[in-house]
Amino acid sequence: MKAIVIETTGGPEQLSYRDVPDPEPEDGQVVVAIAAAGLNFIDTYHRSGLYPMDFPLIPGLEGAGSVIAVGNGVDGIAEGDTVAWAQSMGSYAEKKAIAADSVVSVPDSVDAKVAAAALLQGLTAHYLATDTFPLQPGDRCLIHAGAGGVGLLLTQIAVMRGAHVITTVGSDDKVSLSRDAGASEVINYNDRDFQKAIEDLFGPHAIDVVFDGVGGATFDKGLDVLRPRGMMVTFGNSSGPVPPVAPLTLTQKGSIFLTRPTMAHYLRTKEEASSRAADLFGWITDGKLDVRICDEFVLEDAANAHRALEGRQTTGKVVLIP
Repeated sequence: MKAIVIETTGGPEQLSYRDVPDPEPEDGQVVVAIAAAGLNFIDTYHRSGLYPMDFPLIPGLEGAGSVIAVGNGVDGIAEGDTVAWAQSMGSYAEKKAIAADSVVSVPDSVDAKVAAAALLQGLTAHYLATDTFPLQPGDRCLIHAGAGGVGLLLTQIAVMRGAHVITTVGSDDKVSLSRDAGASEVINYNDRDFQKAIEDLFGPHAIDVVFDGVGGATFDKGLDVLRPRGMMVTFGNSSGPVPPVAPLTLTQKGSIFLTRPTMAHYLRTKEEASSRAADLFGWITDGKLDVRICDEFVLEDAANAHRALEGRQTTGKVVLIP
């Protein structure tokens, strides 16, 4: 089969399209013919070395497809079932062996490509809005990169929960996308300083929670817009990592809370993952959650997909098609 392989850290040129052996299911595993793999910023961190990995590596944590083989000891999954996953390395490939406990069932009402596009970013948005900071009606939340994959989904979920959503984006086109997702105020950070814009709208220290997937470029000013005992949720590093923060800084900013969540701690059991996924797929089926696939690249063109993502040329989700 064909797959993308990384031999060493570096730029997108390290993504090599080559032949690798076909997978066989071990006990407790299934083999999936991959319909689509989701592209996520964490993939670029694995490639660049920001998050250290063992090499050689087939990257990609997210995908969906049809089960073509079932190993011993697997119950509840049969050949022909459509499944998806969000935390299993090796998804930039035509086929993948994966632990049955790591997949969730995809209902017939959801296309496999949509499932691949929705799961990792959708589960992230789900736990951020329901558990990390359980949004309540009237809460003011600031979402950075509001026209990105997580941003568009998180905005819609936050609106469903009754929150007042403010977003930041980087272009006028992205302003429209973010508004369409339900944001009440959208700030183009290339035109206006987002801290000043928020203070002009609501006054100082008026935000209940900041959801920041951008990192270094937005973190400090995000702290300054929070109300006393508000929460900074930093969950990504698309502009670079956040520098170390002294605990006393949190006191000086209003006894604010700071958390750096990761998905693994919010999907600790099969039941929790399945419950969150069922919410997502239910919202998609009911038309309450729109999953925007902005670009599709063939698997062989994964390097250009990475370049587009890192160059901020994407809105919504990018998928790779084997």
